[in-house]
Amino acid sequence: MWFKNLIIYRLSNPIDLTPEQLETRLEEFAFRPCTSQEQSKYGWAKPMGKHGHSLLHVTNDNILLCARKEDKMLPASVIKEALDEKVEMIEQETARPVKKKEKDALKEEIVHSLLPRAFSRLGSTFAYIAPKQGLIVVDASSHNKAEDLLALLRKSIGSLQVLPAQSKVPVDQTMTQWLTDELPLAPFSLLEEAELKSPLENGAVLRCKNQDLITNEIKAHIDNGMFVVKAALQYAESLTFILSEDLTVKRVKFTDVVTEQQEDQDKEDKAACFDADFAIMTGEFEQFIPALFEVLGGEEQAQ
Repeated sequence: MWFKNLIIYRLSNPIDLTPEQLETRLEEFAFRPCTSQEQSKYGWAKPMGKHGHSLLHVTNDNILLCARKEDKMLPASVIKEALDEKVEMIEQETARPVKKKEKDALKEEIVHSLLPRAFSRLGSTFAYIAPKQGLIVVDASSHNKAEDLLALLRKSIGSLQVLPAQSKVPVDQTMTQWLTDELPLAPFSLLEEAELKSPLENGAVLRCKNQDLITNEIKAHIDNGMFVVKAALQYAESLTFILSEDLTVKRVKFTDVVTEQQEDQDKEDKAACFDADFAIMTGEFEQFIPALFEVLGGEEQAQ
């Protein structure tokens, strides 16, 4: 359950529902597996999996959600091969070319015939609502996955006004100044990984790993117009991560200082462990997210 990625959204208006009311809305869109003729399903699942009974989990007013998706795997090459064989057979039997409309109908028939035998790919996306901070934080590696979850939440509760949180100063500009040692970073510190990019279309990309980032060589690249688009950072003694120019936070890894806080938990009590982990994680993020915006020059307020 520990988040590995953060895409941060600012709530324009609070979600005016109690956890009990919210769960009632979620139940209408609960995840159900694909039937034999369905190619994809998406809905809410229990965040605690088999150890839970609810479609949400609440700790310290923070509300954890889990969206689950099932996709039937039908490789395009398999469909094309079956379609080509069918078209060839019809053309040989009728001595006429198969038109596009007929091909489309044949393709649909083939997909339906293959679906019951297709393998399923299952995936889950977690997010939590932080009412006190006015945020929704999604553990997703791409904005598309995050937006899918938000769309499902919007559909479930009827209205959801959110915007991606933004910094006042462009993130790439701030990160570039960090590497030229022009801006203070505390309580953050640079690690030994970054990516620089030329602003020109199809411009050069420089990836640095396992090396000091405050060097004359890197400053020379910056002087020649390159910007920092990714940087590895550590926050206090709590976590390490990669910050990208679009303000996504990836490869989040908590330090032993944080994870050792749960050592006193009874490992046999899965529900208590889950609750403790969620409380520890959100407690860290409650400090980390404001600190991140502060070091980036402040959060841009939505108009």
